[in-house]
Amino acid sequence: MYYLDYILLVISILLILIIVMQSSKDDVTRAFSGEKSELFANQKQRGLEKRINQFTAVLSLAFFVVALLIAVIER
Repeated sequence: MYYLDYILLVISILLILIIVMQSSKDDVTRAFSGEKSELFANQKQRGLEKRINQFTAVLSLAFFVVALLIAVIER
């Protein structure tokens, strides 16, 4: 394993942990019952929730970039 593989592993674990920490935006029962969902409604994020979402976006982008680098290097 190269150092990029280890970096990708760490990013993957952090991404899993940060996604598990996020609060649910919608009730699961409404998702399958056909009841009106507010999942994609414009909801303002504040404080910790905003930071967690920003960190998730950064980790996702880092995961994508490192995975591409690994694919290009090993080619």
